[in-house]
Amino acid sequence: MQIAHILRHPLKSHGREALTSVALRSGEAMPWDRVWAVAHEASKADGSSWAHCANFSRGSKAPGLLAISSKLDEANEQLHLTHPNRPNLSFHPDTEADKLIEWVQPLVPQDRALPDRIVRLDGRGFTDSDFPSVTLCNLASHRAVEQQLGHALSIHRWRGNLWFDSDEPWIEFDWMGRDIRIGGATIRLRERTDRCLATTANPETGERDADILGTLKHWDHQDFSVRAEVVEGGPITIGDTVKVL
Repeated sequence: MQIAHILRHPLKSHGREALTSVALRSGEAMPWDRVWAVAHEASKADGSSWAHCANFSRGSKAPGLLAISSKLDEANEQLHLTHPNRPNLSFHPDTEADKLIEWVQPLVPQDRALPDRIVRLDGRGFTDSDFPSVTLCNLASHRAVEQQLGHALSIHRWRGNLWFDSDEPWIEFDWMGRDIRIGGATIRLRERTDRCLATTANPETGERDADILGTLKHWDHQDFSVRAEVVEGGPITIGDTVKVL
């Protein structure tokens, strides 16, 4: 089993970026993953601590957000966003949030709490778990969902971090509580990732076009991927072996 994809999402629910390698840090989320999040006008989040995903603009409520791609210039903390229906946008999330708020308006429902501000949480990140997590996804499980649904799906529907390839779907659920060695890092699997309506949106178009939640019920659950904590930091590169300890 080897790592096939590495992905991060610097601005929660607003873009994904493919990497060839990453250096994980003990007790932290993936570097630059969900460091920023877009708080809506009814949110209490201020960036001083972790907050539940209900405080933020996200794909489950605004499927159009799923079609955003991103690229982060780490040195200058400039974020570059693209979307098939919007002009390209470059901005600094800390100092130019107003640019993002204006840019995203056509992509969000106007009858819900609207995007209001960007908040930041270094190291911890605004992951969907109440602990700093990295998500591990199995391409075999993804293929099983495709087969059950009857057509191909983008892996970006799942917004995962580390993707490995195996011959056995759902094997990752059997590893719960165990340590996994990947490259120079060790992660401990803590919980399955329960899924929401965000997965129903096509990451190329931002339109809902697949009953992912209904499809997952074929296996008597609505979960995909597992959340893990980093117990030993180190580098991970595409092609690295995944070993269950």
